[in-house]
Amino acid sequence: MKITLNRVNDNFHFELKNERGHLVNVDSRPEFGGNDMGASPMELVLMGVAGCSAIDMISILKKQRQEITSFKAEVEGERAQVGEAKPFKDIHVVFYLEGEIKEDKAAKAAQLSFEKYCSVSKTLEPTATIHYKVVLNRVELAKI
Repeated sequence: MKITLNRVNDNFHFELKNERGHLVNVDSRPEFGGNDMGASPMELVLMGVAGCSAIDMISILKKQRQEITSFKAEVEGERAQVGEAKPFKDIHVVFYLEGEIKEDKAAKAAQLSFEKYCSVSKTLEPTATIHYKVVLNRVELAKI
């Protein structure tokens, strides 16, 4: 896996490209000297958690022949000062699923994602605690 980064302007706007040619813009907020032309690196980490776990959960539920009509997630990160850095300490994920999905299968899919499959979450595990809950057809199922 390889990513290339190219600086776009005189501040902190960068264009990143993966080996397949997909582009992502990264920048910093104006209060930190950027121009807000893309997500911050720490926002990309949270996006990685959301995307990784969503891929896992949808894959698991499809294999179990569950009918997903809507899938959304919200991810929030709490940071702690560690020296000069501010890594994530706690990450909270809420999944919103709709469809003909059995409650136990939705809860198990989330559990399997975070405990077994999601490489992004596993990468963050040594420094951040990930909490999640599943809301299925507007009913909260699991909170961990």
